[in-house]
Order: sequence, then C-alpha cells, then structure tokens
Amino acid sequence: MNNKKYLNISEVSEMLKIEEHKIRYWDSKDPKTNKYRIEGISTKSKGGTRYFNKENIKKLQMLKSILYDGKKQNYSIHLAEKILTANNKKSYQKYNKDTDNQYYDNDQKIEQILNKMRLLLKNNNN
Repeated sequence: MNNKKYLNISEVSEMLKIEEHKIRYWDSKDPKTNKYRIEGISTKSKGGTRYFNKENIKKLQMLKSILYDGKKQNYSIHLAEKILTANNKKSYQKYNKDTDNQYYDNDQKIEQILNKMRLLLKNNNN
C-alpha cells in the first residue's frame, strides 16, 4: 500500500484484483436482515463514499482468499463471514490453554467441513 491513509474503491479493486461490484456487494446490507453482509469492509464518509484503510484491505484479502481459489468460487458469503469472525476471535484472544484447545477443535471442525464442501463441489463439477 502506498503512503495514503485511505484508498478509494477503484484503487483497492485494482490492487487486490477484485471487481468493484463484489466489494460493494460484500459491503452492503442484506435486505432480509438489514445487517451488513461482512462487517468492517470499509469506512464510509457522510456522503456514503467507501474508503479503505490497512485493516479494511487486510480483511478484503482474507475474504478473497476464503471465497476464491484461483477463479473458482468455493464458499458462500455467510460461511466466509463465519470463518472471518472465527479467525478474528482467535487472533485477538489472549493465550489460554482451555480456549486455545477450543479454537484448535473449531479449526479442525471447520477444516473438515471445508474438505467435505470441496469434495462435493468437485463431484458436482465432474
């Protein structure tokens, strides 16, 4: 990232190789729940213009890596949100033997689910 504190959506789109409409979708409210699809994707001005700081860009990079493997879409946006949330809780949690084991178990469960999803997707595409 350059020296600017905030980047606009076109700069972020070009930098991360994510289409602007996907970023807007991820950063919009779901009409059914009236909640953001993914929290903390951007910082908005009073006029509604999206700006992105280093933390926003890091979250977008993680979301892209969760949702896409090459050009093939892997997971739903809701599953990606759960994975991001779990990763954030894990990274901010202080070391504690009990909670560390809990996160290890959760990571194993998530990995098992993801492997099953990959297998199902692979079988459906063949």
